[in-house]
Amino acid sequence: MAPQTTAHILIVDDEAEIRHVVKVLLESEGFAVTEAASGEEALARFTPDTDLVILDVKMPGISGYQVCLRLRERWNVPILFLTAKTQDSDLTMGYSSGGDDYLAKPFSYPELMARVKGLLRRYQVYKGKLDSGVDQYVEWRGLRLNCERNEAWLAGRQLNLTEKEYRLLRLLLLHHGKIFSAQNLYESVWEEPYFAPSSNTVMVHIRKLREKVERDPRNPELITTVWGKGYRIE
Repeated sequence: MAPQTTAHILIVDDEAEIRHVVKVLLESEGFAVTEAASGEEALARFTPDTDLVILDVKMPGISGYQVCLRLRERWNVPILFLTAKTQDSDLTMGYSSGGDDYLAKPFSYPELMARVKGLLRRYQVYKGKLDSGVDQYVEWRGLRLNCERNEAWLAGRQLNLTEKEYRLLRLLLLHHGKIFSAQNLYESVWEEPYFAPSSNTVMVHIRKLREKVERDPRNPELITTVWGKGYRIE
């Protein structure tokens, strides 16, 4: 079934065949698609109304990781990495650069559509594209969150958070004092079944979030680790 509102998706891959296959699949679902054959072209073709970026990791010139970092300087659009690499170090690099999800090549049609629709659905809800017209704010220890528009401030300074970082912060902040296990966080934020490697995904995102909200990320005072149990905002 095609989405009720047409979403705009940017596909970035130096392989024309991959771009063509993904474009055909997405357009069959009613999505609007723009193609880019390189990192440089991706940055040139990205527009503020882009709802999702599907980004190849390994490309000549600017890599997918570098493109992701550049986009994260200004935008919170969800980014889905396409890659032949699935080692833990590669996943860490992707998440650290601001990526939201990974899809290993070769992938199936159902896998692709499940990831795309999941990212778009969460982005529309948390970014405020389904705006209720009412801004809801949560404040705690200098942090201020707009729960409708995916925005956060620390001591009056707006934070540049990825979607996953925002959702982690929002969950912890709304329930400050409560301990969340890695499994709790993963299943709540990623909305997927938890497996052992998922713990590393949560750890990487917590580390990146601390770098943005803590005075000293190596000695966190806000987002603390409760050894053997999980994480909480004190």
